[in-house]
Amino acid sequence: MKYYLIAGEASGDLHASHLMRELKARDSRAEFRFLGGDLMEAEGGTLVHHYKEVAYMGFIPVLLHLNVILRRMEECKRDILDWQPDVVILVDYPGFNLSVARFVHARCRIPVYYYISPKIWAWKEYRIKNIKRDVDELFSILPFEVDFFEGKHHYPIHYVGNPTLDEVSSYRKTTDDTFARFVEDNGLTGKPVVALLAGSRKQEIKDNLPIMAEAVSVYAEDYEVVLAAAPNIPEDFYAGVLHGRRLRIVYGQTYRVLSHACVALVTSGTATLETALFRVPQVVCYYTACGRLVSFLRRHLLKVKYISLVNLVAGDEVVRELVADGMTVSHVRRELAALLPGRRGREVMLQGYEAMAARLGEPGAPAKAAELMVALLSRRRRG
Repeated sequence: MKYYLIAGEASGDLHASHLMRELKARDSRAEFRFLGGDLMEAEGGTLVHHYKEVAYMGFIPVLLHLNVILRRMEECKRDILDWQPDVVILVDYPGFNLSVARFVHARCRIPVYYYISPKIWAWKEYRIKNIKRDVDELFSILPFEVDFFEGKHHYPIHYVGNPTLDEVSSYRKTTDDTFARFVEDNGLTGKPVVALLAGSRKQEIKDNLPIMAEAVSVYAEDYEVVLAAAPNIPEDFYAGVLHGRRLRIVYGQTYRVLSHACVALVTSGTATLETALFRVPQVVCYYTACGRLVSFLRRHLLKVKYISLVNLVAGDEVVRELVADGMTVSHVRRELAALLPGRRGREVMLQGYEAMAARLGEPGAPAKAAELMVALLSRRRRG
């Protein structure tokens, strides 16, 4: 069968590449065309456009590159009509992908599958109308989405598990790294590691990293502070943000850092879930300018109580979230102190991680999704 995939950012490229691998395992005649990245290209098929051509975040960057984004969107739409795939598979990236879904639904009878459903439970809930109209099958990676889509909106979905489970599980099974080797490879002192994961976008790094670094500076004598750097951010940018604060910066080793860390400060996102699955106690830190205004808007506009995936999956406050004006140096230090070895807060959080992991289920999300997709498409062909 012919599969057309659209993944508009690095995380989508990763998840889509794993899905493609599983589709090939179940469909020996699988053909792929896609907007995606290097990982997807490594699985085979035709790369129509690289996601870097459309991967802009934030109002100003999107506005400045709007012509390019819209042009690539139109090219993808035309390419779908020309190639006539058996299915279009959209991966996250809702602003772009929901427009493609609407076009495909209106112009042809090609089914649209959505893998990693849009997070409309947090904001833009009105998009449920578009999803019901334009998406034939929705594949969720977050267990609480079942109640949201099926219970609240009467729209059936498939919960397939979370691919982050697969990625962390695979790393642990295939890596025999030791703390001594990690220390030697990165020129560390051998002290216990405090990990900093400050996000992947320049603005969030600029907002969060200085507060994080200042907060952990009081622990420098007893702990080694290690920043897991985003691959797209140059070291001189970090140096400019840190203003002389000393810490070790490592690239391409996020899972390695987490596997050896005793505690972490993490900017909200998938990293909070990864940190929990490595069983590293964490404080979630997300500072923004105009903190009081943001806190007010969060209370009145966001549809959910929490911002971290850990708490959202658990349905409870497993990790402490310091958001907007709540993220200060003193608050970060206080919460971090409660999680250091020997402190009771650490054990409580680790117990919460176990409950959260139980809700996620077992690894195998890409395999489950691929199996369902092939079965549904085969049934459609027979029908």
